[in-house]
Amino acid sequence: MLKNYIKMAFRNLMRHKVFSLINIAGLALGMTCSILILLWVQDEVSFDKFHENIDQLYRVMEVQHYPGNDDLITDANPGPLAEALEKDMPEVKYAVRSTTWEWKQLFTYEDKIIKVNGRHTDPEFFEVFSFPLLHGDPKQVLQEPNSVVISASTAQKFFGTTDAVGKIFKINNSASYQVTGVMQDVPKNSSFQFDYVMPLNDWINTPGGEWVKDWSNNGIRTYVLLQPGADVAAVNKKIEGFIKKYAPKSNADLFLQPISEMHLYSDFRPGKDRSGMIVYVRLFSVVAAFLIIIACINFMNLATARSAKRAKEVGVRKAIGAGKNALVQQFMLESVLVAFLALFLSLNLVGIVLPQFNNLTGKAITLDLSDPGLILILLGVALVTGLISGSYPAFFLSSFNPAVVLKGTVKLSSKVSLFRKGLVVFQFVLSALLIVSTLVVYLQLHYIRTKDIGLNRENVVQIPIEGEIGQRYDMIKQEFLKQAGITGVTAANQSPLMIGNSTGHINWAGKAPDADILFSIIYTELDFLETMNIQVKEGRGFSEEYGADTANVLINEEAARLMQLENPVGEWLEGGGQKAQIIGVVKDFHSSSVQEPMQPLILLLNSGAKNTMFARIAPGQAPGALAAMEKVLKKYNPAFPFTYHFLDEDFEKMYKSEAIIGELTNYFAGIAILISCMGLFGLALFTAEQRTKEIGIRKVLGASTSGIVFMLSKDFLKLVLLANIVALPLSWYLMSNWLDDYAYRTELSWWIFAAAFVATIIIAMLTLSFHAIKTAVANPVNSLRTE
Repeated sequence: MLKNYIKMAFRNLMRHKVFSLINIAGLALGMTCSILILLWVQDEVSFDKFHENIDQLYRVMEVQHYPGNDDLITDANPGPLAEALEKDMPEVKYAVRSTTWEWKQLFTYEDKIIKVNGRHTDPEFFEVFSFPLLHGDPKQVLQEPNSVVISASTAQKFFGTTDAVGKIFKINNSASYQVTGVMQDVPKNSSFQFDYVMPLNDWINTPGGEWVKDWSNNGIRTYVLLQPGADVAAVNKKIEGFIKKYAPKSNADLFLQPISEMHLYSDFRPGKDRSGMIVYVRLFSVVAAFLIIIACINFMNLATARSAKRAKEVGVRKAIGAGKNALVQQFMLESVLVAFLALFLSLNLVGIVLPQFNNLTGKAITLDLSDPGLILILLGVALVTGLISGSYPAFFLSSFNPAVVLKGTVKLSSKVSLFRKGLVVFQFVLSALLIVSTLVVYLQLHYIRTKDIGLNRENVVQIPIEGEIGQRYDMIKQEFLKQAGITGVTAANQSPLMIGNSTGHINWAGKAPDADILFSIIYTELDFLETMNIQVKEGRGFSEEYGADTANVLINEEAARLMQLENPVGEWLEGGGQKAQIIGVVKDFHSSSVQEPMQPLILLLNSGAKNTMFARIAPGQAPGALAAMEKVLKKYNPAFPFTYHFLDEDFEKMYKSEAIIGELTNYFAGIAILISCMGLFGLALFTAEQRTKEIGIRKVLGASTSGIVFMLSKDFLKLVLLANIVALPLSWYLMSNWLDDYAYRTELSWWIFAAAFVATIIIAMLTLSFHAIKTAVANPVNSLRTE
């Protein structure tokens, strides 16, 4: 019986090649996108899950309360916190610290010199986290000063083997470090990415690292491994006010976040649900479901539209004894067969487009068909898709009365027609939603890239201050300024686009008792404002003409507003036992993502804190200027290779996720619209075939070609119009919620929705016009000729 069903299914597919092609291609496109989304979602949700102790692993989060502005939620903690947690909290088995930054340092072995990216951490790091060691004891590798654990790929680069224990590196041409362990390369789905690990105490004990020992300074990440069976809710209650035990004046509370959620739930903002990549995981999961549903709707529509042509087949089979269940099984088998053919085609398409998909998303996803779990998921998707798409047509076709259908042509009821129209409307509702979403995402990204952020980020080169650059900064600066194409040189302790330092408890004259403000802090050099093209609104900037400006500060407009200072120039700030005078107010510039509100900012002049050099290059002169800078640095800092990147790259990095999501949205929206058009194309073809004789009669009676085209198209256009009426308000609501995550955002102008409306109408017209025009211009003699 099954063999007979399969034969009949293949015969039916071959008999109606165009409709079969539309169904298979539509389902294949939908499945292809859904499989790509599935692989991407699998990768995103797998982040950090490889740690053996994942259920007991947490990072310590800190909520700093500022009555004058929003709370700050951060993973930066005081340095002594880890030791105190281990001592006072029996539920904590280990508390491990790590630097909040990943540091590229110069590794030298004999004649090989390579910059390697890594971090400093506590000795228990490899006992807490599952980064397997190929060589070395996890309990011992970081116990001694000047020890280093390197990745297998780093060992291969230097030594051609992973057996590198005992080798001695020169780090930054100064300290010597011995390799005590070699670890497997860090997986791509790890929130930590590094190629070396060094003891944190090595860095703390160097000049400039003493601040880590102070409870009043934040800047170290703390991770805890809880004892088996520990109740995290109870632990959270105990640690909430933990810092106040050691720092009574602290305004911070603590809580634990599972490491398993660290990647997906990375965005903490007061008054809002936790978010991060989980937003896009949910969004694209919905998009994957939409794509499958749109393809299934095509199948249902075409099957029910063509039901009259299969009515006699059903009538004959019922007349010779076939039961309803047998007919349902046959039609369901046909749809499942179509779904599996589509799955086969989609797997081939995935194999073709996956390299490009990886390039776009920056991932290394593979389609592992040897994975039983993945195979079951794919087969399940195909089976469910086939059952859903074939369910209504199967029960509808099998319900025909043989006495009626064998007498003549079956006329479909108004309910069937209404159902089919409803499916078309639903398809184009989804299509219109995706068109609006694509436009809004594009406009928001364009807004971000073109918004005046308060400084000129273009043509600015960043050079790390390392080796002799710090000591010879003034000479190097003067040499740079002599080179053609270099118009400005300065330095700072961090990128002005990503200021991570902050401080609170700053006092000023007239400050209200509850007006604590969290100020962002950046240490700069002379010419910082001029090089970055930051405008001074009041007062003046730093200048060597005024002697020691190190006792003075600049603030931005937002700081002046929050401090409620009408004339801030000349006022004094006090914090940490020191006083400084405000000499100027600079125009606001974005020192973080535009998702965040403008931050109050203090700029200080401090030559000892600089670690990055900035040089502005005249437009069009980058190659020559970079070559000149390399020559100067070879003269003054010969032991270090010339390393640089542009400030624009920092800006692009901040919005990399949004840019990727924007591109993916474009592709998936286009495919959803294509699948919808394929269904509309098939329905138009069927309608034209059904009304061939009617059109022939109308032409004989004088109907024009344009009139016939309009007659064939108007019913479908009404459905597209109805879809827009439903979709546009819904899309406004959804995209308004999405834009709420941005403090600075594009406007949801009326023309966006008008453009989506016009686009759906044009797309529908182009899809319908081919068959409508072809039928309208056909010779009526051929259509009226008796069979």
